[in-house]
Amino acid sequence: MGDTETKQRPGDGRRAQAKAANREAILEAARAVFARMGMESATVRDIIRETDLAAGTFYNYFKSKEEVVKALAELSTSRFRPRLAKVRAAAPDVKSYIRAAFHAYFSFLKDENETALRLGASQMKLAAVRYDTPEMDAVLTEVRCALDSFFDEADSPHFDTEYITAAAVGIALEFGDLMLRRHPVDVDGATRVASELFLSGISGVDCCFQD
Repeated sequence: MGDTETKQRPGDGRRAQAKAANREAILEAARAVFARMGMESATVRDIIRETDLAAGTFYNYFKSKEEVVKALAELSTSRFRPRLAKVRAAAPDVKSYIRAAFHAYFSFLKDENETALRLGASQMKLAAVRYDTPEMDAVLTEVRCALDSFFDEADSPHFDTEYITAAAVGIALEFGDLMLRRHPVDVDGATRVASELFLSGISGVDCCFQD
């Protein structure tokens, strides 16, 4: 065995598994505590009490409650990305893509909401979506690349898809938040209004949005 080859010491694998399990336990505890108490009211102590871990263990994995919120937001976004990829693969044109992407996002929020309710939340308390995470950046890039691709396929003049992507995501976030505050949660209604508002708003920008 060469001198440069790293040797794995006995127990390294078990320690790595234990660390991963502890981190997951903290995240699951935080999800449950946030669902019951809300993110603003919950404390690190509330989170660690939900686990079987020692009080100081939390700080081996997270510096603060805010880091846990960020981690949960990234996990939420990573669960949504496969749905978005399926939408892109199935959509025949840009209008279909926009409608299906909105529907996928609102359906995802409804599913997350139902999970939170099962954890004991009186209403939805998702970790806030953050733009400064690698996962969210990947989602924005994926949407923008999809739009660029549709315009290429339509041999249509390009415009600033960075702005268009920001508009679509902004509508999705605001509509999604409102949808979860209304009862019953109406995915189809949110999709219809968001899609028509978005498509009508940019219909004059490029001919491929015209009927």
